[in-house]
Amino acid sequence: MGQPTEGQIAVFVDPTKTFQTFFGIGAALTDASAETFYKLPVEAQQQFLEAHFDKEKGIGYTVARTNINSCDFSSGMYTYVADGDSSLKTFDIAPDKKFKIPFIKKAQEAAGGRLDLFASPWSPPAWMKDNNNMKQGGKLLPQFYNSWATYYTKFIKEYEKEGIPI
Repeated sequence: MGQPTEGQIAVFVDPTKTFQTFFGIGAALTDASAETFYKLPVEAQQQFLEAHFDKEKGIGYTVARTNINSCDFSSGMYTYVADGDSSLKTFDIAPDKKFKIPFIKKAQEAAGGRLDLFASPWSPPAWMKDNNNMKQGGKLLPQFYNSWATYYTKFIKEYEKEGIPI
């Protein structure tokens, strides 16, 4: 094969060199995607799941990402604790149980039980930040570092109780 001309696109692969492991391609299973999914007729829901997660009938996603707390694709702002609860006694993933958790479970099932799920927050609760705002910048206040780390742990454990490993 000759050298490509300037206007041609070419990719050269050297199988003897490894740069990184390709982990997979997946979906964002956010509040918005879950709510939209449940607005579809049941037949369309099944078609969607097969098209995205089924290895035989679709593209076979094996990786997904979801949000911790609300994100920019949520219908409204929410956290899993009451304002000011740095001990996290009120921690509850109830906002996720209506749409997001059932959607993730359906995606897991359609993927044949193997769906690596990553979770990330867009923001800590506003009261943990120096600007008291979840939407517009700000930084986590040092006095909440431990609470925020525990928040992550509680989220992971609660999702595991739901049968969803993170």
